[in-house]
Amino acid sequence: MDKILEALVSSSHPLTVKRAIVKKVMEAAEKEVTEEQCQALYHLTTRLILQGEDAFQRQVGLQVQEAYARYHRDEFARFFSKEFVLGLLQQGYGSLDCRDPAILDFLHSSLRLLISCPAVLELAPLLQTEVLRIICERPEPATCAKLATILTDFPQCVPREKAGVLFCQQLVRTFAYFNCPATEERELREYVTQVTRVSVLLQGIWKAEPATLLPSLQEVFAIISSTDPSFEPSIALASLVQHIPLQMITVLIKSLTTDQNVKDASMTQALCRMIDWLSWPLANHVDTWVIALLKGLAAVQKFTILIDVTLLKIEQVFNRLWYPIVRQGALVVLSHMLLSFQHSPEAFHLELPKPNEEKIKFFLNQSAWTSQSNSFASGLLKITGKSETGKTGLVNLGNTCYMNSIIQILFMATDFRRHVMSLHLNGSNTLMKKLQLLFAFLAHTQRAAYSPRSFLEGSRPPWFTAGSQQDCSEYLRFLLDRLHEEEKTLSAFQVTSPKPEPATTSAETLNNAASQPVADMPLHPEPVAAKGDGRTLVERMFGGRLSTAIRCLQCHSLSEKEEPFTDLSLAFCPSMSKCHGPNDEHKSSSSVGPCQGAVNGGSESSEGSVKEGAGTRMERPVVEPTLSVVAAPEYLILTLLRFSYDATCHVRRKILDNVGIPLHMSLPLRQHGISVTSSSSDSPESGENLAKKLKPSQKEDGMTENRTNSESNDSDSEMLSVPYVLSSVVVHSGMSSESGHYYSYGRNVSNTDGYVAHPSSKSLESSSLSESSTASQEEMGCADHKSTDWFLFNDSRVTFTNSESLRNVTGRFPKDTAYVLIYRKQEVSGQPSNPGPVVNGSRLSGEPPLQKELMDAITKDNKLFLQEQELNARARALQATSASCSFRPNGSDDNEPPGSCGPSGGGGGGGFNTISRLVF
Repeated sequence: MDKILEALVSSSHPLTVKRAIVKKVMEAAEKEVTEEQCQALYHLTTRLILQGEDAFQRQVGLQVQEAYARYHRDEFARFFSKEFVLGLLQQGYGSLDCRDPAILDFLHSSLRLLISCPAVLELAPLLQTEVLRIICERPEPATCAKLATILTDFPQCVPREKAGVLFCQQLVRTFAYFNCPATEERELREYVTQVTRVSVLLQGIWKAEPATLLPSLQEVFAIISSTDPSFEPSIALASLVQHIPLQMITVLIKSLTTDQNVKDASMTQALCRMIDWLSWPLANHVDTWVIALLKGLAAVQKFTILIDVTLLKIEQVFNRLWYPIVRQGALVVLSHMLLSFQHSPEAFHLELPKPNEEKIKFFLNQSAWTSQSNSFASGLLKITGKSETGKTGLVNLGNTCYMNSIIQILFMATDFRRHVMSLHLNGSNTLMKKLQLLFAFLAHTQRAAYSPRSFLEGSRPPWFTAGSQQDCSEYLRFLLDRLHEEEKTLSAFQVTSPKPEPATTSAETLNNAASQPVADMPLHPEPVAAKGDGRTLVERMFGGRLSTAIRCLQCHSLSEKEEPFTDLSLAFCPSMSKCHGPNDEHKSSSSVGPCQGAVNGGSESSEGSVKEGAGTRMERPVVEPTLSVVAAPEYLILTLLRFSYDATCHVRRKILDNVGIPLHMSLPLRQHGISVTSSSSDSPESGENLAKKLKPSQKEDGMTENRTNSESNDSDSEMLSVPYVLSSVVVHSGMSSESGHYYSYGRNVSNTDGYVAHPSSKSLESSSLSESSTASQEEMGCADHKSTDWFLFNDSRVTFTNSESLRNVTGRFPKDTAYVLIYRKQEVSGQPSNPGPVVNGSRLSGEPPLQKELMDAITKDNKLFLQEQELNARARALQATSASCSFRPNGSDDNEPPGSCGPSGGGGGGGFNTISRLVF
């Protein structure tokens, strides 16, 4: 049979024929075969397996040998004798070296064929001696991995007792020689797999024979503490750390740090090499052992070692943060090294890349005491920590969501917030000081949500009923007017009053001015050139100017007046604003926008006749009013006039039309080219609702004709397209104007976060406040923010969200509609931009430093918060046994509407209870 098989595998017959004949040979194994024939077949198959010319011959050898060994096991046991095995392991086979991995593969497969035979026990002493000899020869990782597989499957072949201790020590020593010259990813993965397989073998031996563990660890330390410059142990030793019981940390570290025989140089070398182990991709608990050794050395006051190791290795540890697979352990070690290195700033004077402020806050929030959770605690004992976003919510003090949403969008107005935080208002009690304090708490408190009670009492309009739902747009307008008038009044007092002798009297002046009611202050004091152009902070951030022109179409005379504005109110076209009752959930199927033509080119002609006397009629002149923006604000506030009074139904209603919200838009700005016949620098009308001025014309044909007639007179008016990017949006949730809930979306946007636009001249007739150019702008690759840059502020809850959630909010929740939008102006080439705040003579591009008074207030409140948390935890622990409570999980903003202030939306019977807030 062996002759037939040998001739077959070397013949030129097709593989299909060969496989068919091999199958017949394997079937013949079930029949009676003489011992001589079996031995001949075993020798032939061994030669095919180890020296086969191709994969087919090696496969045939394995299949035939397995078939005959299954049915003739005794004959195979006599063939696989001690002498044969010893010859393989010491001399090899033919041209194969004894260290060739193929020899160990054959040994493994043969032992598996004898797994239930006594022959394996007879071979065990021989194999125990041979594997120890092989390990002492420092084989390659591939050979060690093959041996580890054999010993894992056949533990009876592992050396025992003293030989077992020696075997573990030599295996650890062999680890130190595991070098990896490979550069390909496949080879690197194979290398890591081989090392892991050998380390698992050691773990099994340590568990089976605990007496081998301590000598093995002593060998590890002897290797890594060696000061021989010609020998550098492999970091593959790091794979052993995860198998050392953590319970031994205290004993082992104490033994190492107090051993007088260990020199400082050896300890320094050992610690440096343990830090190198952080580079091993699959090592666990390396950081735990490193930090334990650092603490142990500090406990015995070996500070010289700690200083040397820190300065030598801190940059290397920091560089490991670039690799996610080892980042966690490296970050823990780096944090400990930096936090413990307090005697000198030397460790911090390295040229390391600086993370941005948001990442710093995120990591700090993760490490805060209030962010730690106890998985063993019951639901009642778990205290809600700060949001994962790092942002702070605002407590609803009773239908105050209108204020909370406005505060959050002002806080997310990055440049406005930075200017507010850079003001020096120490000792004052002004509204601006309260806003600054509130912003400081939103940025730095450890509370998940801050209570703005003091700011509410100081900023609530007198006609607002406490506890009732209010209009957030009206509150925003009142708040900005208060801040504007307050700053103007304080500036006027500083100029008109004599200079105070001591420096402390400035605070008294601020307090006196702040305590004076706004109604008693001068309505329109002269502007004071205190900060460059003399404008207040509100004017610099939110102030723009509108030009209202009225042209007679008969005599072509023009009357024009400029007035300031802080927000633009946009009305809906009559055809769009259908009557929606309180219970009507109808909405338009597609997104629509507010009436176009409202600004910069928007006009409506007025004509008719007036009776005079009994029968005579006097024609009223035909006029065309036009509204244009002549000064663009840094932050453009747009209010969609959604609340109106329906004279037909005699109800106050909400317009539920879905409005498209562009992320980028352009505001047409008219250049100064027309003389002003009548102007007002600060008219009382500047604070009124601009709905009537922004309503669309009722006569589309007449509007087109009027624009054509006026084109010749306005040919010298050039239009500049000013780019804006969306910063924040306030959303109203509810079916009517008398109830509901406010929440807001926001992101950090500065004046350079979008794109740098170039000025473009447009005719007056082609310009309007719209998203007509939005698509083209977004196609040009405008720099938009990442999806996680958007935040959803819903009173005390703050979550991550994205722009799609914002733009589709009405589509998902018909009751939720955008109400107030804030856009940030972007840089335009050739146009001056609003600079950042100035602190100590230098202009800031980031967050200004926190002033001492604010820092003290925040520190005091954070300590109070920690005390409150501790007291609450103790109180809840006492009640945990008897209390029963059901928890409602926080829903995602993509699955359900963010909620309302009460069961009926507004709650408490409150509502928008003043007619002046409605559009008729």
